[in-house]
Amino acid sequence: MSDNIETIRHSISHVLAQAVKSFHPKVKLGIGPAIEDGFYYDFDNLKITEEDLKKIEDKMREIIKKNIGIKKVLLTKKEAEKRLAGQKYKLELLKSLKDKRITFYEQDDFIDLCKGPHVKSTKDIPIDAFKLTHLAGAYWKGDSKNKMLTRIYGVAFNTKHELDNYLKMKEEAEKRNHIKLGKELEIFMISDLVGKGLPIWLPKGNIIKEEIEKLAKEMEKKAGFIRVTTPHLAKKELYMMSGHLPYYENSMYPSMKMDDGTYYLKAMNCPHHHLIYKNKLRSYRDLPLRIAEYGTVYRNELSGTLAGLLRVRAMSMNDAHIYCRKDQIEEEFTNIIKMIKEYYKLFDLKDYWFRLSRWDPKHKEKYIDEPANWKMSEEILRNVLKKLNVKFIEAEDEAAFYGPKIDIQFKAVSGREETMSTIQLDFAAKKRFDLSYQDSSGGENKDVFVIHRAPLSTHERFIAILIENYAGKFPVWLSPVQVIIMPIADRHLEYSKDIEKKLLDDDVRVEVDSRSESISKKVRDAQVQKIPIMITVGDKELENKTLAKY
Repeated sequence: MSDNIETIRHSISHVLAQAVKSFHPKVKLGIGPAIEDGFYYDFDNLKITEEDLKKIEDKMREIIKKNIGIKKVLLTKKEAEKRLAGQKYKLELLKSLKDKRITFYEQDDFIDLCKGPHVKSTKDIPIDAFKLTHLAGAYWKGDSKNKMLTRIYGVAFNTKHELDNYLKMKEEAEKRNHIKLGKELEIFMISDLVGKGLPIWLPKGNIIKEEIEKLAKEMEKKAGFIRVTTPHLAKKELYMMSGHLPYYENSMYPSMKMDDGTYYLKAMNCPHHHLIYKNKLRSYRDLPLRIAEYGTVYRNELSGTLAGLLRVRAMSMNDAHIYCRKDQIEEEFTNIIKMIKEYYKLFDLKDYWFRLSRWDPKHKEKYIDEPANWKMSEEILRNVLKKLNVKFIEAEDEAAFYGPKIDIQFKAVSGREETMSTIQLDFAAKKRFDLSYQDSSGGENKDVFVIHRAPLSTHERFIAILIENYAGKFPVWLSPVQVIIMPIADRHLEYSKDIEKKLLDDDVRVEVDSRSESISKKVRDAQVQKIPIMITVGDKELENKTLAKY
């Protein structure tokens, strides 16, 4: 986001608040920042519907046309308290400020606590390049213990052309929305009786899921991975050892007290895999040891954050952990990135890049205190990315607490950025789980490095992205129904069934549409279901024992 457009978006959020206050004088103001593609403002004591947005938007344009100057105002804390009388959220923000002079921005009869910057006048806001988009609920300060406020979202750009292009992209993205298509194509369902964020794979969705898993198993077998299966829950002591408790407890489901101890649903597969590594004495000749599992894990996500398959509470991860020596890290990371690139080529995913997330030595409290390992490992990962000549950026202070990581960022068709896959280097597990191997001299070496990797993310997130990327038109090898045979009349049904049997014997996913409908109706329905190969059978095909591809 450029400084200019960010300033414009921030300024529009104040115009939004001014417009809302003109209609609802008793409204309580929250915050109104600029965000990617636009802005929002949070309000309390505001009851409106989506239909009200057009009226508010018109009022905003009316304010902009007035060419109102926007002034920076500096007040003492006591003066600020008077100005914010009755605005409890602003007063709460004011208390947290340590500055002697408090910054406000004023436009006409509207003034707001804000550090800025803002445009000089409302005329500097492009009047035809913004739009209010939708309402949402948002907890004050993002904390579910606080009151839920009404959030109004908008988008804003420098020109009307940019806005129009953005709205067209969003319209196309909505057609590809995985929740909408997932329902229409009978891929998955979510039932309130089961719970939010707990998707049920329907037969067609399960085919897609199993085909992806079959591919992963084949590729991982070639790459030297061994497969395991671990339980869906474990005792408290395991997660204390791994560090998930107490630091990750809020993201885990509540404990279950049993007669032999306290259990938790697992949020990660790694602690179980570490125990598999420790199950017997390992030699330096055994390394690297690559353990893979499509293990289902559970996260206690807030209900308001759940979004179809993109954010769920139960997920099957394309997970693996590689246990290696220091001298093997570079080769293992290189092989993983090559595997990811091969996967993405197979799935025709092109708009992606890599992000090297590093530690920040200024915030040592957030990270394991091993400066030498941080320096060494970050340099190795950087060299891997450079040697492979892939597009990457670096992000400081975004590493995991136990080591640096490489995230694979993907630009979805909706325009949003998603983290598709992650590769993490871990030099904390060796101490927590007392990992070691027998070196060439027969001595015990405790310098075991663990690489966490999930090239295909989770089934849920990956399939959501595929649905949107393909617009539901899966390639033939992934399509739940690969071939549909459509007899024109009942006399063609027996021959159609014979063809179906032959294709089924060849492991082709095929169906016969035996309904008493016109062929045009059958074809339209097959197109809606996005079946890649459509075959019609009529008198000519029956007589010549042939098929006609539609």
